Amino acid sequence: MVDLRGRDFLKLLDFTPEEIEHLLKVATTLKKQKHNHESHMYLKGKQVALIFEKDSTRTRCAFEAGAVDLGMQATYIGPTGSQLGKKETIADTARVLASMYDGIEYRGFGQDIVESLAKYSKVPVWNGLTNEFHPTQMLADVMTIREEFGNLKGRTLCFCGDARNNVGNSLMVVCSKLGMNFVCAAPKELFPEEKLVKECEKICKETGGTITLETNIMEATKGADVIYTDVWVSMGEPMELWQSRIDLLKDYQVNKKVMENASPKAIFLHCLPSFHNIDTSIGKDIYEKFGLTEMEVTDEVFESSQSRVFEEAENRLHTIKAVMLETLKK
Repeated sequence: MVDLRGRDFLKLLDFTPEEIEHLLKVATTLKKQKHNHESHMYLKGKQVALIFEKDSTRTRCAFEAGAVDLGMQATYIGPTGSQLGKKETIADTARVLASMYDGIEYRGFGQDIVESLAKYSKVPVWNGLTNEFHPTQMLADVMTIREEFGNLKGRTLCFCGDARNNVGNSLMVVCSKLGMNFVCAAPKELFPEEKLVKECEKICKETGGTITLETNIMEATKGADVIYTDVWVSMGEPMELWQSRIDLLKDYQVNKKVMENASPKAIFLHCLPSFHNIDTSIGKDIYEKFGLTEMEVTDEVFESSQSRVFEEAENRLHTIKAVMLETLKK
């Protein structure tokens, strides 16, 4: 029997395949209850603190709406809303918040920060995103893949772009844990760190998954079940990086040709937000500076019948609720 009560949720490397599968099962049940308008206030009376050193749409809304669905209250602490790491140490912040709240979410910078929060907190700490890992996004991703295909083991996911970022790292981890085939299509300088690759390869020996690092996007995406990409410059990185990243990644854009190279039933995923047109202020800036109307994915693919990006986004809610419920329940 899987028991996650009191556990932190910092990275999926900390969890067994059985524990990850359990969270997906709980998320599926919670999704059905939500769609059927069935009350599921299993954590009524509890309170959670949500620390956001980086702004967010999906993560913030999923934690806040999820807390309400489960009967809890949530306090949002934005980028300027606390003294974390400025006038107050991470250790002191953790101990103060843990004395007032039943759980703490952190979305921000280094993995060491969320690990430190967890070390000094007596209540569960959840990673909403760090520079290294994005575990709540991964649960939503694999939930979406399972909904589409009915199973995960043996499925091939190809990530196109900066495979060294938090999403690329975390996809490699979750695929390894669940016996999936992870392929990255990226320039060698943006391959995942060798240490993490070796750790995932070791996991694959137990689960049956595989890790493939490929520089040729057509070789990498051939026959894949899932094509996944992310923005070319991660949140918090300077605009000055755009030109160098465009030069590195322009050949790794997900377009119609790439999708046609994948399995005929392949789906497209993206953690969002996405620069698939110029209908945003940053999108317009990119167009004015670099002349590009589309970046990591074309609008044609993003809006296609193969795209599951909005189903994936909704599943952030259900999987985050599963994490909060399973770690906070009595």
